[in-house]
Amino acid sequence: MAAVSDDRLILEILEALALDAGREVMKVFHSDHAVDAKADASPVTEADRASERVILAGLRAEFPHIPCVAEEEASEGIYPAELGDTFFLIDPLDGTKEFVNKHTDFTVNIALIRNGIPEIGVVYAPCSGRFFAGRPGYAEMLHLTDDKQIASRKHITARLGYEPLTIVASRSHRTEETDAFIRTVQAAEIVSVGSSLKFCLVASGEADLYPRFGRTMEWDTAAGDAVLRAAGGSTTTVDGAPLLYGKRNQTGEADFANPSFISRGRPVETAA
Repeated sequence: MAAVSDDRLILEILEALALDAGREVMKVFHSDHAVDAKADASPVTEADRASERVILAGLRAEFPHIPCVAEEEASEGIYPAELGDTFFLIDPLDGTKEFVNKHTDFTVNIALIRNGIPEIGVVYAPCSGRFFAGRPGYAEMLHLTDDKQIASRKHITARLGYEPLTIVASRSHRTEETDAFIRTVQAAEIVSVGSSLKFCLVASGEADLYPRFGRTMEWDTAAGDAVLRAAGGSTTTVDGAPLLYGKRNQTGEADFANPSFISRGRPVETAA
């Protein structure tokens, strides 16, 4: 059982579980597979279920006293009775629509939340091999071998933004509110990307801003948000408050539902 206080060790365990889960996802990706609908009409596949089984088994073996909130369990009404100050958020396959449509930017996401803040997280895109990891004060891009082993690591930081900015936006969930916000920003380029890779593009200095207007759930955002914050970026609600995690008993909204938010790299400066 891993020591909860050792962030590097925790991150290594999350990285290994993400790789194992990614192998299960790719087995399904390369096969004929059914697509089912959950109660909210969103799609789910055997890849979602198999990935979640791998992740939860590993987390519960290594950290038996830390609660886990996972998307597919949550869709069946399975939640921890109490979260406490520390818990895991798991999205075993973020971007199921991308997966079903044979796009390559779906991801496996695991995050550790402490006192409402996503502090440790991994985002792994098993099809493209892009892999990002973050712990307090330090974020990395991992490079993999052809057989999906970690070959090397590169320290990443969110860049200082200069207008015009590069903005990342959702491919499958673009809203009128998002487009209205983008029109208020001097944008050089708008990149459409599926899944939590949007956070990681800001974290790695490939983009400056990720606005999201419309519903997301905490498991959709926690891992990518952890990587971004570790890289020096931030995620806030539209009124500027930090986006917090572990939201339950919300008036007029489901447990773990997020408000609209804006993720940023480092503060924006106007180019001379």
